[in-house]
Amino acid sequence: MRILIAEDDLTSRIMLSDMLGKWGYEVVSVNDGQAAWEVLQSPDSPRLVILDWVMPVMDGLEVIQRVRARNNEQPPYIILLTSRDEKGDVLSGLETGANDYIKKPFDRDELYARILVGRRTVDLQTNLFETQQILAHLATHDPLTGILNRRAILDQLAKELARVQRGEPGSKGCGLSIGFFDIDQFKLINDRYGHQAGDEVLKAIAGVLAKQLRAYDSFGRLGGDEFLVVAPGTGEENCLHLFERILAAIAGCKIMIQADTVPVTVSIGVAAAGPEYGLDKLLESADTAMYRAKHEGGNRVMLGT
Repeated sequence: MRILIAEDDLTSRIMLSDMLGKWGYEVVSVNDGQAAWEVLQSPDSPRLVILDWVMPVMDGLEVIQRVRARNNEQPPYIILLTSRDEKGDVLSGLETGANDYIKKPFDRDELYARILVGRRTVDLQTNLFETQQILAHLATHDPLTGILNRRAILDQLAKELARVQRGEPGSKGCGLSIGFFDIDQFKLINDRYGHQAGDEVLKAIAGVLAKQLRAYDSFGRLGGDEFLVVAPGTGEENCLHLFERILAAIAGCKIMIQADTVPVTVSIGVAAAGPEYGLDKLLESADTAMYRAKHEGGNRVMLGT
């Protein structure tokens, strides 16, 4: 683990660095508060900090205030090093945001113990953060394909539609279109090769979409063999080009199942958002166009009305 030491006294800084190095820590040391603040703003800044109270340029309390004012999902554990022993001073340091404090001259064993508590706290915070990230991902992503699930892609569509209707610059222009995908003859694939093969087809389709779409497009699995693509910046006059490219890429994809190359095509219904379109109407238009594409033989893109 990396530890930041901010101490303006050279002797104390060297002594702390040597001790921490012997205890197996990687030390980053600076001699004033401004330098400490600069280190703590870096993306890979140390998670454990030993901060002297009285330093030039910026004192320890100001550094703590700036750190705590940041919206940091994994904040550092800060041990305040001080020669002040008045109860009011200690409370002031803790109220500012220090996690712990140790008085100068410090006892080696006490310092070791307090750093150990800090390390355990940081480890617990890290584990909690990683667990939250995993749970957030599971809540918004399809477990089979790894892409957005039904709820997440519909939420994204609602956001993009609202931005377009408000005319926000971030909406990639004034247009928005969606593509409603359905795999042609998917039941036959499941019946002939089994549901595991069908799962492989679904994952392959998701992989093709990931390669063909633009960085600001969104896509997700609605359920079964249905997918939804949300394409900002494409209106009725130019939306078909994107979806026709995707259609061709899927048709040209070679999916191997049980030593067979299985041809896979999709039917795509496309709808472009208009001023009067709400979410439900946009989805209904794309869905209706998709069924028209299937009824006309599949492997085609149809624009909704």
